[in-house]
Amino acid sequence: MPSKVGKYTIQFQTNPAVLGFASVVGKKESEGPYGNSFDQCHNDTTLGQQSWEKAESQLQNEAVHLALKKANFQSSDIDFIFAGDLLNQCISSTFGLRSLNIPFLGQYGACSTMAQTLGIASLFVESGAAVRTAAVTSSHFCSAERQFRYPLEYGGQRTPTAQWTATAAGAVILGSRSQYKTAPVGLQAATFGRITDYGIKDVSNMGAAMAPAAANTLLDFFNDTGTNPQDYDLILTGDLGYIGSQLLDDIMKRDGKDIHTVHNDCGKMIYDRKKQDVHAGGSGCGCSAAILCSPILQQMSTGQLHKVLFIGTGALMSPTSSQQGESIPGVAHLVYLKSQP
Repeated sequence: MPSKVGKYTIQFQTNPAVLGFASVVGKKESEGPYGNSFDQCHNDTTLGQQSWEKAESQLQNEAVHLALKKANFQSSDIDFIFAGDLLNQCISSTFGLRSLNIPFLGQYGACSTMAQTLGIASLFVESGAAVRTAAVTSSHFCSAERQFRYPLEYGGQRTPTAQWTATAAGAVILGSRSQYKTAPVGLQAATFGRITDYGIKDVSNMGAAMAPAAANTLLDFFNDTGTNPQDYDLILTGDLGYIGSQLLDDIMKRDGKDIHTVHNDCGKMIYDRKKQDVHAGGSGCGCSAAILCSPILQQMSTGQLHKVLFIGTGALMSPTSSQQGESIPGVAHLVYLKSQP
């Protein structure tokens, strides 16, 4: 059974196992530095569907099916699926996964959703409520722009602090360690973050809104566990981009925890900033999901990485709240992944 460590961190006793993982991305993402790592790449932003929203649903569907195939499971083998996205009422998840016939628990944590779903899916396995669970999330540049900013036809100019919402999805299949003792990667702990609001109102500067939340969650985890940044091979945030990542490094250094030598961010990794016009980097919950479910878990499975803190960062705003002049609250959820010796 899970147990509390300190005030905010949940320690897993059985270390739920990662049984399979997969990523599906669009054309721009396939042209980035990790294009060869993704399981499936599409050249058409609609994926052959009638709308961008249906295309995003297809991203999730394909990611789950690929993860199941790689783990040698059928959808009927999964007890619960935890999924979310950026669209109103999480329609990418509900319409993309309705054919799977798996008990569904929709999640919304904005760009923190991949870490949130992983943490909760692990709790279900750890507690014995499930033998196998799935965690999946997605985002799509075109559907997100239409909902949160301006339709692409508007042709609005992007500010230097703006990030590019990734067209991507990632899925992880988790299982009970007692049944899958040889699985190379397991989840050790989770720290679910507190809502943090520094009064940022610029919807084109998500990194500044989310960085304080990431710092709070990281500090909570370090304080609860008595560990330091240098105890880990990688501290991976997603998706702060270039501006938010620098802010996080500065905040952590000010608070006595220098992370810059082990910190990287999915929003910095997914695109080539010099060759691709993404301004402050990538964003969207599909960005961190695709990076985690490709190069990171691949490297952990082969022993190149051993101890990874994955912190999903989310901006908890909506078009309505922004139009009413509200600030942008942030949240960050952390999961600690460790490869087997």
